Amino acid sequence: MTATLTSPTLRFVSPPPGLSPLTDFVLNEIEGAAGLYSLQASAQPATRLFVLDAAIFLPNYTPAISSEQSIALSLTTPDDALVLVVVNPGESTTTVNLMAPIVVNARTGACAQLILDDQDWPLHAELGTGDN
Repeated sequence: MTATLTSPTLRFVSPPPGLSPLTDFVLNEIEGAAGLYSLQASAQPATRLFVLDAAIFLPNYTPAISSEQSIALSLTTPDDALVLVVVNPGESTTTVNLMAPIVVNARTGACAQLILDDQDWPLHAELGTGDN
């Protein structure tokens, strides 16, 4: 099951790696591709990432989110969390970053890109291999 956002406006509790000082983004669904989004910086619209809803595309992906991370995002139940993964399109294959998901509080729009230390998720997992 995937959490439903109350608003497409997301605010990172700290800037995502490599995108400092940006914290305000808009999540836009890609027409005709349910669960695929463009995450666009509000202050710099040319800055954007493509992300997937992990619940739709990666049903076996179950990252462990620490209590501290849950508290920072005010997550009270697992159903509050929307887990997005960054898409890296390539010439011959598309990969997703499973080591650093973007976790969103679907009720508030607060989010963070979490580094999953001590978890065995790949940084570049091929999309569509069935191993995810």
